Amino acid sequence: MKRISVLIATLTLSLAVLVSCKDSAQKNSEVSAENHQSDHKDHPHDGDRKGPPHDGDRPGPPPHGGDTKGPPKGGSPEQTRSLEEIGGYKIGERATDFNLKNVDGSMVSLASYDNAKGYIVTFTCNECPFAKMYEDRLIALHNEYAPKGYPVIAINPNSPENEKEGYAAMQARAKEKGFPFAYLVDEGQKIYPQYGAVRTPHVFLLDAERKVQYIGTIDDNAKSAEDVKVKFLENAIAALENGTKPSPEITKAIGCPIKASRS
Repeated sequence: MKRISVLIATLTLSLAVLVSCKDSAQKNSEVSAENHQSDHKDHPHDGDRKGPPHDGDRPGPPPHGGDTKGPPKGGSPEQTRSLEEIGGYKIGERATDFNLKNVDGSMVSLASYDNAKGYIVTFTCNECPFAKMYEDRLIALHNEYAPKGYPVIAINPNSPENEKEGYAAMQARAKEKGFPFAYLVDEGQKIYPQYGAVRTPHVFLLDAERKVQYIGTIDDNAKSAEDVKVKFLENAIAALENGTKPSPEITKAIGCPIKASRS
């Protein structure tokens, strides 16, 4: 009788354990399913994912090795629009005179230059890296050609909303570099659209009658004066001196886009 009681007790305990294990397994299964559903809701498939984009679309700094300081932003430094699209003067057209404020406080016009055989009107600025690359070359051009009747006349067309391009900054830059030529501010930004300037630097070579004879870049290597192979501007001046037409008459300007006023 005692053995039967022990056997019944053992069977009862085993049955209780089995039921408990079954309930526990069912609960774990339900919890796992809930967690899976929650995880699916919080982390949907790629096609539905919200949150940070993949690396290829991620905003922020450029990939390693990218140039974050070089000009210009948003594309090639080479002029992309044609003269027809830009407007402004065409080859052979007579440029209207201007009267602009120089960094020394005087007012300068084309008529200010006595016995000029031509004018190297150059739209440039303080901050564009390409403009800076050409500063020493503009100084050399003026020193060589101004005595021959072809002065450099530099005009800053950029909006003074950027203080680094304002009149005081122009004065500081001219003093720092020792510009021997006039450095004029295009107040109201009225002159550069007349010429059709779109980049800094952008050169317009005028003859003695102020007729446009060459438009474009100074030479074929902005980054290195030592590696220049074709001096477009100097060749154009030589053509005028010889009584012939420059060839080419037009090249694409290389530099930063001119910054118009936002107002």
